[in-house]
Amino acid sequence: MNLKCPGTIAALAIALLLAVTGAGCMEASDDQTQITPAPASAADDLCSQAEAAMADGNYRMASSLYEEAYEIYTDSDDAANALLARNGLFRATRAVAEFPYNRTAAVAVMRENIPTLSEDGIDAWLDKHAQTITSEGESLYFWDVAQNYLYANGDQIRPMSDKRFDDFRYITRYADPTDVTPAGDCGTLPYVNPIRYTGMERLALPADILPETGTIAIWYPLPLETASQRDVVITNLSHEEYIIAGPVTEGEIAYVCYEVPADEIEGDLVITADIAFTSYEQRFTVDPATVGEYNTMDPEYILYTSSTRNIAVTGDVRDLALTIVGTETNPYLQAQALYWFIIDTYPYSHVPHLSLDTVVPKVSESSHMFATGHGDCGTQSMFFAALCRSLGIPARATGGYQMLISETPGAHFWAEYYIEGYGWIPCDTTVAEIADRVDIAEKEREKFRAYYANNLDPTRLFIQKDVDVPMNPSLPADAVVFRLVRQVPAVLCDEGEMDLDLLAGEYFTIHVKGKE
Repeated sequence: MNLKCPGTIAALAIALLLAVTGAGCMEASDDQTQITPAPASAADDLCSQAEAAMADGNYRMASSLYEEAYEIYTDSDDAANALLARNGLFRATRAVAEFPYNRTAAVAVMRENIPTLSEDGIDAWLDKHAQTITSEGESLYFWDVAQNYLYANGDQIRPMSDKRFDDFRYITRYADPTDVTPAGDCGTLPYVNPIRYTGMERLALPADILPETGTIAIWYPLPLETASQRDVVITNLSHEEYIIAGPVTEGEIAYVCYEVPADEIEGDLVITADIAFTSYEQRFTVDPATVGEYNTMDPEYILYTSSTRNIAVTGDVRDLALTIVGTETNPYLQAQALYWFIIDTYPYSHVPHLSLDTVVPKVSESSHMFATGHGDCGTQSMFFAALCRSLGIPARATGGYQMLISETPGAHFWAEYYIEGYGWIPCDTTVAEIADRVDIAEKEREKFRAYYANNLDPTRLFIQKDVDVPMNPSLPADAVVFRLVRQVPAVLCDEGEMDLDLLAGEYFTIHVKGKE
């Protein structure tokens, strides 16, 4: 799940920075310093109005109201209420930040990016298919509205495939080893063809965005020990004196937790970790006749067939799953049918993860895809897991990063489903759909798509086994923090004036190099 959408998070972070630092933090003249601050009761009223605006879906109005309240509380030295107003401002801004276009601007973006599309075609897309949010009664359109149209219309992308055909050949090196043959089968099926990765993670928060006081809490992601990712080694962690938990590399999610006193930081706050891990290709050959029965009382079975915050098992989802599988009762064949349904029905598209993680009442990622048809790697994986779970098949959305497309790690999620007698079997609907965007023979396309139904290349960095996995210490319930995945550090400080959690993604990098 790539949360570093080009320009979007950076622009959002700057907007939040300006909004908060512009509230009561400008240098005052001598005359201005004599102005009596507005009474705190006025700020209380503003916050009440802001809360009502949020509940009514008037997010831009709420943002302005919270900003005014924050300024008054800050001028009155009311730190506790200033924090509440600041967090309200962060939430209101996050709710709509991924929707920068009104109707006029959305039409202009469509015209600019798809000049061959007719006015009727633009209207049809914006009216029936584009992702929107309503604020102050106005429909606002998702930042990647034009690219999502192209994703949904592969016939318009394929003519450009000559530029990316060689790249696709590189991507198929595991699905079609006749193109690029990995080093010989090392290991024991289903785990073969290991790659030893070594590298570094680095978070470098600039001094000018850091608070002067308070404690900066950081949940820093690391590689996780799994059946297909082994021999994880973490060395040279920075600032060990500030580590309060971890490093944790086993269980459901890998991380190390810091509490850094802001007044002890000199200059930039830089945290690095040297990482090493061995990733195995997963090749599963399943005989449906040998699939065992689930122990429905097993705690892991119960966990991974339950409805959760972003994998919602609903009656409608179950009805759809039953329609897809028909009379088939074998769990493996059911999971295969669900996989093929997703890649044949839902084209890849970007989705507003930040808004979905923020807006109340909460809409799960899987429900968003069910309702809109839009899903990227993470959303598709969560929807697949929801469909599986509705049929009693344990499933989860797993991820971290991939190095399949290039050596530079790219944020990514995929899915796993559990088949008794075989274990957790991977599938990657999003990588499979890459074949739909290149002009190749249909036989070659189906071969590539079939590989990712029950196999996985070894170019992966696992961080977590499912979405919304808890850590210890946990993320504070009242904090404004992205909770869905931990591909970048979570960064919080009650004393800060900026959304450090949002900014952290722009200052976090992972570099690894693999050796087969």
